[in-house]
Formats: sequence, C-alpha cells, structure tokens
Amino acid sequence: MSAELARSLEAMGIRSPRVLDAVARLDRARFVRPELRHAAEGDHPLPIGFGQTISQPFVVAYMTERLGLSGNERVLEVGTGSGYQTALLAMLARTVHSVEIIPELSERARKVLVEELALGNASLRVGDGAQGWPEAGPFDRILVTAAGPEVPPALIEQLAPGGRMILPVGLDAEGQVLRAVDRREDGSVSESDLLPVRFVPLTHGHGGGVLG
Repeated sequence: MSAELARSLEAMGIRSPRVLDAVARLDRARFVRPELRHAAEGDHPLPIGFGQTISQPFVVAYMTERLGLSGNERVLEVGTGSGYQTALLAMLARTVHSVEIIPELSERARKVLVEELALGNASLRVGDGAQGWPEAGPFDRILVTAAGPEVPPALIEQLAPGGRMILPVGLDAEGQVLRAVDRREDGSVSESDLLPVRFVPLTHGHGGGVLG
C-alpha cells in the first residue's frame, strides 16, 4: 500500500479525499520493474521500458483530481503505459477504456490490472490513442498521458457534452503545458492551461497508437 505516498501528495497540494484514498490503497510498486520497486514511493517518474515512463505521482494525482470524478463516469485514457494511472481511474470511475500503442506494455498492464487486481471495469486496447476509441464513446472524461502539438480533434469529438479532457500539449518537452478542455452542454469547447509539465511524445502507428 502507499499511505505514505498519499500523505506526501496531500502535503504537496492534492486535496481530493477520493484521489488520496485511491493512491493510498494502490501499490505503485506493482507497476514498476522489479529492480526499481525500492523507488516506487518516491515522487518521480521511473522507466518502464520501450522509452516510456511511469509518471511522477504528483502529476498523476493532479491530473486525476482535475478530472473531477464522482464515480459514475465513462473515461477514456490515452496511453496505458504501466497501467498505474489506469488502475486509479478504474477505482474512481464507472468504466475506463485505455488505449496503448506498444503491445508489450498493454499486455504487461493487462496482467496487473485484470489478473492481479481484478479490475473488471477496465478495458484495454492496442491502437492509435490520438484516434481514441470511437465505438466506446462518447466519454464523460478523457485523460491523455503523452504530449502532442495540439489537442487531437478525434478526442474532442468523443468528449460528451458536459465532459472534460486533461492532456499535455506542446512539441518541446521544455515547453509543454497541462491543459483542460471542457465541452459545454451546447457542444462548444473551452480550453485553459493548468501548469507546465514534461511528458513523452504522443506517437502514432498502424491503425493506432499512444504511449504511457
């Protein structure tokens, strides 16, 4: 369990009791490579292979908190990666559909999420995350864990009225910003920047792709 990590995140400004409780109940060490598990409680990213990382816990918690999950939402995650963010979303929302471009990462995450944690409300897919998961939409919330030069138009289309998307935007890792995209009930869209971040780049592949 990660009660100490949850306490440190609260000290850093995370306020949502639901997010903090989920962090406390989820062992981050499950999602990192064995030789790095000693560092799983630290507030820093860790490599997970294939040039990808498990994100810094504060950023994960901050993004999750900004989604404003009440427990009844359908969520799309772009970039399964290690599956840690996926697990938190599954603990806080009704359903999670997560897309990953790297098959090996998707399969590794599936083993932890489905076989070990038995999170039956999480569905995984290998594909182009920038294209979303059209047949499963629309989604009340969308969370993107890799940065592109703009907000992917397909994801805006799959965001339900009244929905919110949180994603990093920017070509250069030094110039990325975390952005909130809100779709009003009339279908119009507004965007607001939240804080500077550094994420791996959003990538595309055959029929699909994104990373974690």
